[in-house]
Amino acid sequence: MSLINENFLELQESYLFSTVAKKVAKFAEEHPDKKIIKLGIGDVTRPIAKACIEAMHKAVDELGTEEGFRGYGPEQGYDFLRNAIVENDYKARGIDISSDEVFVSDGAKCDCGNIVDIFAKDNVVAITDPVYPVYLDTNVMAGRSGKFNKEKQVYENIVYLPVTAQNNFEPELPKQKVDLIYLCFPNNPTGTVLTKEQLKKWVDYAKENNSIILYDAAYEAFITEKNIPHSIYEVEGAKDVAIEFKSYSKTAGFTGVRCAYLVIPKTVKGYTKTGEKIELNKLWNRRTCTKFNGVSYIVQRAAEATYSKEGKKEIKANIEYYLENAKIIREGLIKAGYEVYGGVNSPYIWLKVPGNMTSWEFFDKLLAEKNIVGTPGSGFGPHGEGYFRLTAFGTRENSIEAIKRI
Repeated sequence: MSLINENFLELQESYLFSTVAKKVAKFAEEHPDKKIIKLGIGDVTRPIAKACIEAMHKAVDELGTEEGFRGYGPEQGYDFLRNAIVENDYKARGIDISSDEVFVSDGAKCDCGNIVDIFAKDNVVAITDPVYPVYLDTNVMAGRSGKFNKEKQVYENIVYLPVTAQNNFEPELPKQKVDLIYLCFPNNPTGTVLTKEQLKKWVDYAKENNSIILYDAAYEAFITEKNIPHSIYEVEGAKDVAIEFKSYSKTAGFTGVRCAYLVIPKTVKGYTKTGEKIELNKLWNRRTCTKFNGVSYIVQRAAEATYSKEGKKEIKANIEYYLENAKIIREGLIKAGYEVYGGVNSPYIWLKVPGNMTSWEFFDKLLAEKNIVGTPGSGFGPHGEGYFRLTAFGTRENSIEAIKRI
């Protein structure tokens, strides 16, 4: 008899975005004459920068020659990309990271989910709430969550850190000791940010409690305000307690190309049950060599091109395009009388659902009456109830049209 991983049975319903997709597909089938504007899932619409396309073409041509052909590459990523990451994303900001602390992958979603492999099952996990569902669901799959409380809509062993208007979207330090802390800023889904001073509290907590911060900085390219860190390693002491996730998906439009990276400084340590310190970098490297064959050479050359002069210029233009969309949506919603957050340092706009409607009731109403798709806040956790997320990743025309309809 083959036994299953029963932790999967603790997962609640289907994955948020697949539920949204099913509802939209059903509506489209029943109303083929309606033009649906999709501002739900955070997928990009701008073409990939020409510098990246040219780099991919060149790489393809290389692989067609005997001298340029490449088979298996290094699982951790080619040196040309790891070095470019170090120089442009870290040293340029005064952060000392070495190339062997960088691991190239096929997506931040994968990294955020796979990182749990190197941590013991009995670690206590804290997540901000509302939160990107992958953080929670992968820990449920790993058996860290305990049972689900249907009345409270929470898992018994997960520590929830509310991020709402009531606390200005700044999570409070946990009252009990936790071992793994998920932080995402600019935040998905709320679009809000923390300053260096606010993040320093979390770094200090992690150092005092021998905790690890899992810091998702996938949206750092959208930061417009000063004193908002683009990397947690800008905060003093973070290199001792934090693992950072970054992605080219939203920055360079690689949602379909697939490339990201995570950073694990060698100074970040975990512990055995006997108290022995172990470098997490070594554990992740072992896991990578065993379970991953690396990102394709073609894609890594495209990622490298994002750091070229032309690549930076073209990508900046795309980021500004999405930020202008965010401004249009944000200001339009405010004029329409909505309570709105985010959209300044982020491509996400977080709005308060009007009246006494639930998040899903507002989803259905917006789809049925205005043919606009967003994401219900409750899908991101219990403290997301009463809120709704719209993204700025649509086209300019659709962003303007959506606001007109609303």
